[in-house]
Amino acid sequence: MNNLNDPPNWNIRPNSRADEGDGSRWNYALLVPMLGLAAFRWIWSRESQKEIEKEREAYHQKTAAFQQDLEARYHAVISEHRRAVAQLSLELEKEQNRTTSYREALISQGRKLVEERKLLEQERAQIKQEKSQLQPLRSVYLSCLEDEQDWQRKAQLMLKEIGEALVERQSIYCSPILPRSIRLQLEKNLLARASMDPVATNLEMEAGLTDIFKHDKHCGDVWNTNKRQNGKLMWLYLKYWELVVELKKFKRVEQVILEK
Repeated sequence: MNNLNDPPNWNIRPNSRADEGDGSRWNYALLVPMLGLAAFRWIWSRESQKEIEKEREAYHQKTAAFQQDLEARYHAVISEHRRAVAQLSLELEKEQNRTTSYREALISQGRKLVEERKLLEQERAQIKQEKSQLQPLRSVYLSCLEDEQDWQRKAQLMLKEIGEALVERQSIYCSPILPRSIRLQLEKNLLARASMDPVATNLEMEAGLTDIFKHDKHCGDVWNTNKRQNGKLMWLYLKYWELVVELKKFKRVEQVILEK
């Protein structure tokens, strides 16, 4: 090996004629590192080959695992898509059946509406005919209703007075101070009016008043100052009598019309 910048005694000269003993010593000195380098390269190549094989095996394992994972995901996606397609097909079939049912229902409803329209036209014609026949009775009905409204006003006024008297009677009954004789006298007066007043007699109020006097014992609390919070049964009777007045008014009108 020659160096271009060859200082003295730097280059190795195996065949130097100047000193044969030094040449052999340099040859051995060169051989030992070369053998070490060769052994190192052999060992390094062998270890490198093992590492390469190991990495190759790990790579193949990772590749196989990755491929298996991809295949599993692929099959899972395919299965999911198949389930979705099956579900959509089922929903589509249901919608088609529902649409068919709606169409049939609409057709049936249309026919029914046509029939109902014919019936309504017939009923309208019949109503017009009946209206023309009942027109004379309408004036009679309104006249009778106006007359009976006077009777209704009298009945309502009488009920108002009876109601006020019942509120007062119940207040006396619930009072721990007022004497019992006042209540009894008030009850006697109410019964007398119910037996003599024509409207009260028509409403059969005497029996109701007797029932109230015997059974209505409800009172408000101790500190109650509102008289209208006393009593329960009497309020039911007052409402009942109001409804009877309304009912009798129309019955009297009906009776007058039937007689004519």
